[in-house]
Amino acid sequence: MHTDDILYGMRSGDAQSAEAIEAFVAGVVDGSVSRPQAAAWLAWAFQRGLSDGETVALTRAMTHTGHVMAWPDGPELVDKHSTGGVGDKVSLVLAPLWAELGLRVPMVSGRGLGHTGGTLDKLEAIPGYRTDLTDEELGRVLGTVGAFISGQTASLAPADKVLYALRNETCTVESIPLIVGSILSKKLAEGVSRLVLDVKTGSGAFMKTPEASRELAEALVRVARGAGVDCSAHITAMDRPLGEAVGNALEVREAAACLKGEGPADLAELVVTLAGHPRAAEILASGAAYSRFLAMVEAQGGDPRTVDGGVLDGERGVAEEVVVARRDGVVEQVDAGNVGRAAFVLGAGRRRADDAVDMGVGARVHVNPGDAVTKGQPLVTLIHRDGHALREALAYVGDGVVVGDGPSEALPLVVGSV
Repeated sequence: MHTDDILYGMRSGDAQSAEAIEAFVAGVVDGSVSRPQAAAWLAWAFQRGLSDGETVALTRAMTHTGHVMAWPDGPELVDKHSTGGVGDKVSLVLAPLWAELGLRVPMVSGRGLGHTGGTLDKLEAIPGYRTDLTDEELGRVLGTVGAFISGQTASLAPADKVLYALRNETCTVESIPLIVGSILSKKLAEGVSRLVLDVKTGSGAFMKTPEASRELAEALVRVARGAGVDCSAHITAMDRPLGEAVGNALEVREAAACLKGEGPADLAELVVTLAGHPRAAEILASGAAYSRFLAMVEAQGGDPRTVDGGVLDGERGVAEEVVVARRDGVVEQVDAGNVGRAAFVLGAGRRRADDAVDMGVGARVHVNPGDAVTKGQPLVTLIHRDGHALREALAYVGDGVVVGDGPSEALPLVVGSV
């Protein structure tokens, strides 16, 4: 189909056939659709929306612009995707837990932008850990360990890279059909048969309200099922950080503790919920999945000794600043957005994809909404390097962690399910 005909149809609001959408996506990849033409298509998609059928066609077309991973027969292939949050280190715990439960987990993850951390950034705090494995290497790790966590290869859903960048440039990021296509095209290319989604809601999430998060969750589940994948979603709280650690090396440490059965209660609860397996809580509490995590680290080139008692990248040379309660009272708020921004300005995050990240800095949150505290009690510890951006980080924590007379209101950890 000619690109002009496709664009005229989008402009007129006509229903787009699967063939038209496939032609557009293929043109984006091979260059026959120019960037201005692609930007126009995105703008009209944002303005008029896409039907579920059109979104399924878009997702499938984006998936098949590149290599779709294929695995030998064996245990069920399952993966999880989170829409991103503050202190969200669930993937580091869930992937080895699932593998310990006998499932196979081919997990392709991403890096963080802004105040939401990326799974690959956390893992790269482990010296030697590789997130650029080839397809052959990925197959070997999956076959021996049962799980890998690696980055997107150049051949995996290449259309998404182009369209994602254009969405940023054209202010069309918030379109739910475009979000769905971007997320699911990469996940479907992994060759999984089951997908579990963690859609965050609250100040530290992309979607700020439970209503908006449910709309996204329902769209993701409908389209994934329409594309032939068994899919479910949980809407979970991101009005406060998940766990206590925020920052790359800090979160690796906390994930390791959780895998030993020693982590924060909210992190363990969420991992077990997403695992959806009757023995998940038992295996996690036993610490049996910790050795599976170390095996995955070693198989991907990392040094497991740095996780198990050694030093992670960035941990040397940092200093701590403790923020304490100025009065007796009740913790009314631990705002995830502000805590995430504090870690971000200290250097734990990035504004642009090519920015460097300081693996060692971040925050440890010592209280939760509803906790009674006394004057002088530690609320948050900021981990900084040479005082870089410390004053700004302190201001964010001062605004975000509020002690008053109570009571406090916080979302339940699991707000809803789809």
